[in-house]
Amino acid sequence: MPRGVSRPARAGKTGSRRLDSAPMRTLNLGLRPYAETEAAMRAYTAARTPETEDELWLVQHEPVFTQGLAGRSEHVLAAGDIPVVHTDRGGQVTYHGPGQVVAYPLVDLRRIGIYVKEYVFRIEEAVIETLWQGAGVVGHRVKGAPGIYVRLAAPHSHERLHTESLDPFRGLGKVAALGIKVSQHRAYHGVALNVAMDLAPFERINPCGYAGLRTVDLRTLGVQAAWDDMAALLAQQLQRRLQGPAAVFSRGPQ
Repeated sequence: MPRGVSRPARAGKTGSRRLDSAPMRTLNLGLRPYAETEAAMRAYTAARTPETEDELWLVQHEPVFTQGLAGRSEHVLAAGDIPVVHTDRGGQVTYHGPGQVVAYPLVDLRRIGIYVKEYVFRIEEAVIETLWQGAGVVGHRVKGAPGIYVRLAAPHSHERLHTESLDPFRGLGKVAALGIKVSQHRAYHGVALNVAMDLAPFERINPCGYAGLRTVDLRTLGVQAAWDDMAALLAQQLQRRLQGPAAVFSRGPQ
């Protein structure tokens, strides 16, 4: 497991202790190789018991392309010197590198009282609120394409997206990618928010399986934001939404 990450608690005399309102332990793992972190997530999740506390891992990864379970090799156009790692998360290929906030919530969905669809919704809501509070940027969803998108010409605009176009990504850039895995109600993997990174590697792939989809970061949008600040804000927003049954949020108008 990564240094500083404790092993999950095991059932015993404390087995009856309620964890519904326990704070989510948050760990900043620094810059880590992807494969090492994924192996640690799998081990942590496999060893969980119903009494294991949830954790949130924040990390930056060394340059890597990751393929999800549905990943198709043709979406990796020219990996070059960047390794391609096959994972057990959902989705297609994406890129991770320094300057990107990667958040891995390791949570028990049964204890929170939600299903996968609601879990994905809450993660996306956390990113949308992080963008607005931390950068004044308005994040949008695109139906059938998990993640968060921004208007390239007007990233601060609240105008509703028009989805009548045959190209649902027209005028949009992807600023956050999402890919999760749920096994026996235990979720791992997570979300990646682009803050200030080298975006060139995204041109070597079809991001998330979409040819021509533009990927952006906050710096591209004219926002100078510190990684630490955006990581702390994203952690706060995720914690608010994933703390247990009491963490219920109205979806409001879409």
